[in-house]
Amino acid sequence: MSVAPALPALHDPALPGFVTDGGLETDLIFHHGVDLPQFAAFPLVDDAAGRDLLTTYYDGYARVAAAASAGLLVETPTWRANPDWAALVGYDAGALARVNADAVGLARSLADRYAADVPAVLVVGTVGPWGDGYVVGEAVTAEQARDYHAAQVGALAGADLVAAYTLTTAAEAVGAVLAARGAGVPVAVSFTVETDGRLPDGSTLSAAVAAVEEAAPPDHFLVNCAHPTHVLAGLDGGAWQERVLGTRVNASTLSHAELDAAEDLDDGDPARLRAEQEQLAGQLTRLRVVGGCCGTDVRHVASLWGVPGAAGA
Repeated sequence: MSVAPALPALHDPALPGFVTDGGLETDLIFHHGVDLPQFAAFPLVDDAAGRDLLTTYYDGYARVAAAASAGLLVETPTWRANPDWAALVGYDAGALARVNADAVGLARSLADRYAADVPAVLVVGTVGPWGDGYVVGEAVTAEQARDYHAAQVGALAGADLVAAYTLTTAAEAVGAVLAARGAGVPVAVSFTVETDGRLPDGSTLSAAVAAVEEAAPPDHFLVNCAHPTHVLAGLDGGAWQERVLGTRVNASTLSHAELDAAEDLDDGDPARLRAEQEQLAGQLTRLRVVGGCCGTDVRHVASLWGVPGAAGA
């Protein structure tokens, strides 16, 4: 099903696409020594030092975008900022709504900061999975997922776009889209895949995309938290691939289970990752958003965009 673009800037032919960031949580934990209980980065928004750290983090990706003459997505650090995960780090419903909205405010201030150097900047409100993101937990319906994500999506509605990442089932993706439509905000959904290119629930990427398209089409799809070779394994050359406008790839070829058990960071090789991403881009011909996920940092994203010198500029 074809959907008219809700964000014309994202499809601007004058731009080569949009840079987005890397593996925020793994970068902060392994490279900056930040303690992130439950893998939650959003509490940093509530602390002056945390906001400074996030600003420095996003500055690197703005340099990449400027060097590539590309657009930039400033994505809020709110992947874990939903009710169940937030409760584990001490946030009730009121505090959670506030910090999601504050995260959009921070991202908007950064977008303004970068506007003079980057040709286009969009703010993305990041939504994470209800469950773990690496494994399929208790089955939920689309309606349950809609109701669960509605509060966070509503709090993020000041963003230009909401993106739900690391989803393991089509039902949760449908729920995320319904929540965003209810809030009146454009929405993208991103599935994660295992080494065989299938979702953690065993679905093929093509079947998952088709199910979401039939029930509640998003503005576009992405795939994240998987190595390019894992994503390639899930492609079949079908027309559905034209609806995949973004990838945020892992540095490592390890499976989700292996990554979950690893005590050390596998950050792969940025140059090799670029070569493997180029193979993937040859199949996903409408890619407009390129960034990283677990194990990646600004070095990897700069390499993916062919501007490695920009990482430390």
